[in-house]
Amino acid sequence: MRWKGQSVALSVDRPLRIGIVVGEASGDLLAAALLKCLKLRGIPFVAEGIAGPEMEKQGCHILFSMERLAVMGFVEIVKQLPQLLRLRRKVIRHFISKPPDVFIGVDAPEFNLGLEKKLKQHGIPTVHYVSPSIWAWRRWRVNKIAKGVDLMLTLFPFERRFYQDHHVAVEYVGHFLADTIPLVNDPLAARRRLGLPESGQIIALLPGSRYNEINYLGKVFLETAQRCYQENATLIFLAAMVNKERQAQFASLQSSIAPELPVHILLGQSLQVMEAADVILLASGTATLEAMLLKKPMVVAYRMGRLSYWLAKCLITVNHIALPNLLAGKTVVPEFIQKDASPVNLTRALLDNLNNPDRLDMLQKKFLTLHKELRRNASERVLDSILRKDSILRKIL
Repeated sequence: MRWKGQSVALSVDRPLRIGIVVGEASGDLLAAALLKCLKLRGIPFVAEGIAGPEMEKQGCHILFSMERLAVMGFVEIVKQLPQLLRLRRKVIRHFISKPPDVFIGVDAPEFNLGLEKKLKQHGIPTVHYVSPSIWAWRRWRVNKIAKGVDLMLTLFPFERRFYQDHHVAVEYVGHFLADTIPLVNDPLAARRRLGLPESGQIIALLPGSRYNEINYLGKVFLETAQRCYQENATLIFLAAMVNKERQAQFASLQSSIAPELPVHILLGQSLQVMEAADVILLASGTATLEAMLLKKPMVVAYRMGRLSYWLAKCLITVNHIALPNLLAGKTVVPEFIQKDASPVNLTRALLDNLNNPDRLDMLQKKFLTLHKELRRNASERVLDSILRKDSILRKIL
């Protein structure tokens, strides 16, 4: 069978064997897009590993659910370290006994970097897709990456320069969300799909996809929404949850904190929720990129355990946490961390966005420029970058 791509054409007589590990919903989407690209190219493959529901839809065999890795914060990771280490040993043993042609670690660096090092020592080519934020903190990890990763694939242009400076094989591939999200969005269509009125201002609440994120931010977001509602009782509130567990967790918080607040808690429709909204209150992470690609005003917040925050503060070397601000190299959206992420501050920032529509045009123009820079046909670039790698070619030819 002949595999043909933009710059790669191979002839082989068996499926490509892929080992893959993701740790959260955003990684599940990235990996699923890559597997879909393989299908569209007509490349036969067998994929297995720690995966999520989107990867399973594309034919990936789930050895363990990605929920096992959904841990945030230093202290929280330490608490679950024995279980995580046992899980990693199981994954290592599996892939050593059944070696894939290539192992792809998607994000989840605390788990994947050590895994990749072990697999590389056993002759398995390793690719890490989505750079850890070593340009922002714990820069010494680049030495570990150099030892364990044959190829680093970055989503953002400033990351490529960092790896080139440290002599690590790297390709900047862009972000598949920039490819899939249209350059121009349609809020009215999104409202119709969600059964919402076409008029009226909507505030979207996205406190995160992990248990601990909702644990730390859910109460604050609900109290913020309640304050906004007291200021303007015509506001409509939507909350987007990644799965039924997080939906139940957030609904439980609402029933105890703001039972009278009219908030629609939706499952698995975060992009539509954001597209329908006039302003978004969200946790720092991939959702801030999605909101930027949808050209939406946003207020970014993040909280974690006190010890985790103190450790992070000692190690972080950048001035921003929100991806739009990092990509722009300056503050374009407000962000609030730890105690600054208070209902008072968040309410003020949300209402300020709603009451100053003149800022929207400037913000949308900036976001459109950033969107175009990230739109690089990412999944195709990922696949071609992997298939061009000499160590991988030797395995499959």
